[in-house]
Amino acid sequence: MQINVTELRQHLPDYLKKVQAGEEIQITSRGQIIARLMPEVNAAEAARKWLESLRDKAIVGDVESPSGEEWNAEKGIL
Repeated sequence: MQINVTELRQHLPDYLKKVQAGEEIQITSRGQIIARLMPEVNAAEAARKWLESLRDKAIVGDVESPSGEEWNAEKGIL
């Protein structure tokens, strides 16, 4: 959503509620974007969600040697 500075000044509480609900607002002056209002991001929570999204994409189980030899992970050798 884009709004100009005057509109923002006149309705600041309304726009802050929209940002709090997750919306990003671009603020314009003379038709040019000069700033953005966006919700605060909890970095730890965002990282946790990203890691959870990888859970279904990760390889689970043993890694196999291209030659088919058995890998001994404890000794780090084939």
